[in-house]
Amino acid sequence: MTGAQPNRRFVTPPRALIPWISRATVWAYRRTGGRIGGSGAGMRQLLLTTVGRRSGRVHTVCLPYWTDADGNRVVVASFAGGPHHPAWYHNLADRRANPTVTVQVGPRRVGARAEILEGAEREAVWEALTADRPFYRDYQARTERIIPLVRLVEIPESDPDPAGGSPT
Repeated sequence: MTGAQPNRRFVTPPRALIPWISRATVWAYRRTGGRIGGSGAGMRQLLLTTVGRRSGRVHTVCLPYWTDADGNRVVVASFAGGPHHPAWYHNLADRRANPTVTVQVGPRRVGARAEILEGAEREAVWEALTADRPFYRDYQARTERIIPLVRLVEIPESDPDPAGGSPT
C-alpha cells in the first residue's frame, strides 16, 4: 500500500437499504465506466461479479475497496455490522460456483481469484485497514461474527466474465 487510504465521514445507511443502494450504484457505474459510483465517502469502489452458489445466476455488487501492501484490492464483508455475511461473500466462498470472479475498476474489467484472509494474515490486514477506516471497527463491535476480509488477486490475461456472458 502506498500511503493512507482513509474515508470521509458518512452516515451508514440502514441495512435494509444497502442492497437497493448497491443496485443503483451498479447501474450508474456500468453506464459511466465508473465515473459515477467509482468512489464514495472518499473511498474507491469496484464492481464485484459472482455466480450465485445455488441459483447459478450472475450477481454484481458495488463495494469500497482498500489496497494492500502488494497492490491487491481488499473488500470487507461487513454488511454494516449485520448478523449475517452478505450474499456476495457466500457466493465467492463457494469455490465450486466461483473459482474466479470479475472485478471492474472504472471501465477496466479483469478476472480475479478471491482469497479469504484468515489467521495472522487477516489480523495484520485488519489492523492496517481499520487504521484508515475506523468505522469497520464499529461494524465489528455490532456483530458476533468475525467480519471477513477478501483479497482480490487479478488473474493475468483471464476471461473477466465468470459466467461466460455479459453480466446483468
